[in-house]
Amino acid sequence: KILEAGIWAPSGSNIQPWEFILVTGNDTIEKIKLISPGLFGIPSALIVLCINKKRAEKGGRAGESTALMDVSMAAQNMMLMAYSLGIGSCPIVSFNKTALKELLDVPEYVEPVLIISLGYPEFWPKPPKRRSLKEVVHVEKFG
Repeated sequence: KILEAGIWAPSGSNIQPWEFILVTGNDTIEKIKLISPGLFGIPSALIVLCINKKRAEKGGRAGESTALMDVSMAAQNMMLMAYSLGIGSCPIVSFNKTALKELLDVPEYVEPVLIISLGYPEFWPKPPKRRSLKEVVHVEKFG
């Protein structure tokens, strides 16, 4: 269900530039942890979200930046689905891309951009403070 939620994310011109690599093997997860300083704990699984550059090129000049937004929306869909299933998740952007590509046999035209760590938390943390709507919403014009 979590991966399925990812493919239903919006995508500019329906290009769907994403590739998802599901990692569940403990040995591989441990190797990824060694090259990912932002990855903590003992995740049950990892999802490596990537941009398929060949597909992203179909978007023209804006293809790469649009692809990053598309993959980000897929990530949020996955994380929301995980939460609805009682599974904790955390996005990780601090990792060695070159080493990760080598470890997972990722082809040259595919670029890892985000890892989602998945697992069952011992406790659910309190939500962090957010800026109020009054601070961030501007009506008709800024200010």
